[in-house]
Amino acid sequence: MIKVNRIVYGAFQTPDLEGQIDHYSKVMGLTLVERGDDAAYLSTSGDHHTVVLRKGSAAKCDAIGFQLAPGIDLDAYAKQIEANGLKTTRQSDPQPNVKDAVVFEDSKGTKMEVFVEAEPSGVGFQGAGISPNKLGHIAFNCTDVQSDVKFYCDVLGFKVSDWMGDFFAFLRCGPDHHTINLVAGQKVKMHHIAFELRDWAHIRDACDWLAKDRIPLVWGPVRHGIGHNLSTYHRNADGQIIELYCELDRVNEELDLYEPRRVHQEFPQRGKVWDDIQLAANMWGSPPPEGFLD
Repeated sequence: MIKVNRIVYGAFQTPDLEGQIDHYSKVMGLTLVERGDDAAYLSTSGDHHTVVLRKGSAAKCDAIGFQLAPGIDLDAYAKQIEANGLKTTRQSDPQPNVKDAVVFEDSKGTKMEVFVEAEPSGVGFQGAGISPNKLGHIAFNCTDVQSDVKFYCDVLGFKVSDWMGDFFAFLRCGPDHHTINLVAGQKVKMHHIAFELRDWAHIRDACDWLAKDRIPLVWGPVRHGIGHNLSTYHRNADGQIIELYCELDRVNEELDLYEPRRVHQEFPQRGKVWDDIQLAANMWGSPPPEGFLD
């Protein structure tokens, strides 16, 4: 099976293009690498872009860009996707740095843009703003979480790292504990986008940076039980939730074990269903605000 290798970018529609550009560039510290009348491309570093912003009527995640391993035949990948009863299109230049991609929709209607080669941005990290390491994961509310988890595993090659009860799944496509989150909700929508920071001190500095712009935290700081990452959550100009995190679990795929951490509950730590929802959400005890998961 040909599996996606890593998440590269998220593409978002926004009714407030200027406000979003301002948030991602001045507050988040991403580099604006390309700009048009109705679209903007911003990079954490390395990749041409990490975030795509397009003018639209409502705030939503429109597409996710995934990269395949070098040397993969895109024709073979398209046939694999079509064998699951899905319609694909082959697009040239779907993004400024991507010359060739297979495009299709996942089980909840989010566009997947899958490619092998992409040109780098040539930019480094910014000295101002939060300046995260990378895009880590994107989380979605969905109305049939079991079916959507099956799609990501059977079609895209993801693995389940952990479940919170039977309503919240954490899926990975590489060594990071999760790249996609799927949580049961009343309707399909993006829940949050998450960026990796360097360490606990970087999270502290990020909170200070948010405070300068009078941007309050929605939740955090917390230590999640699932994934064991330190995290904070705030809202961007569209009201979409952004997670900033560090110390996320990494998985040794050959042994199916998590790299040991002092905060683990079990030694060795393996993926499981977490029945203690409070511990899964926050080891430090503060639950998420009411309605946070939906």
